[in-house]
Amino acid sequence: MYKRVLLKLSGEVLSGEGKKGLDSSMGDVIVDEISKVLEMQIKIGIVIGAGNLFRGEELSYVGSINADQIGMLGTVINSLYLFSALKKHGIDSVVLSKITNLPSIENLTYDAVERAFRENKVVIFAGGTSNPLFTTDTAAALRAAEMNAEVLIKGTKVDGVYSRDPKKYKDAKKFEKITFEEAIRLNLTVMDTSAFALCKSHSIPIIVMNFFEKGNFLKLLNGENIGTIIFDGNTH
Repeated sequence: MYKRVLLKLSGEVLSGEGKKGLDSSMGDVIVDEISKVLEMQIKIGIVIGAGNLFRGEELSYVGSINADQIGMLGTVINSLYLFSALKKHGIDSVVLSKITNLPSIENLTYDAVERAFRENKVVIFAGGTSNPLFTTDTAAALRAAEMNAEVLIKGTKVDGVYSRDPKKYKDAKKFEKITFEEAIRLNLTVMDTSAFALCKSHSIPIIVMNFFEKGNFLKLLNGENIGTIIFDGNTH
């Protein structure tokens, strides 16, 4: 179905649900899911959050701008960890960022992205949008547009988008598909409004799916109806 995919992952995928830090077994899970998809010759870009290391409310003491910068550095840590996990399993990848020049990280340019894809490497985008005051959801939407992704897949611990938290409310309704306009109007918090707006303006659909369920990523890219699709109602 898709040849270029931006995968947005929460930092929690590296720690396990509800946990903190870095868990090598979780790194292996991610690599296993990605390796199956690479066999389909799909180009994959990844944006990973830093919730396993830092949460905004935990950093309120330093103020929002400094907290965001700490979070951006957290995404660099997670990106390097994912890079190492992929390398351990023989999968070539590259970490690209605008905010650091560490030896294992390359400068983020469009040429670098295209070169990595030509070399069949996974591209890991670190450092958010490179500016504070933006979430990693918005960073994912930005990088999806920059790499000409055909879809943005948000891998979460929930199997789609619901009208409200399904863990708290038994009557929560799951959407199989919903437009960007409806998602914004209903104030669905699965991604922030700026991410919705950016994807809408570039006609990039978003699919929200449970990444913790083994095989879901491959099933989705094989055309199975997994999760919830958020799309531009004017073009679909």
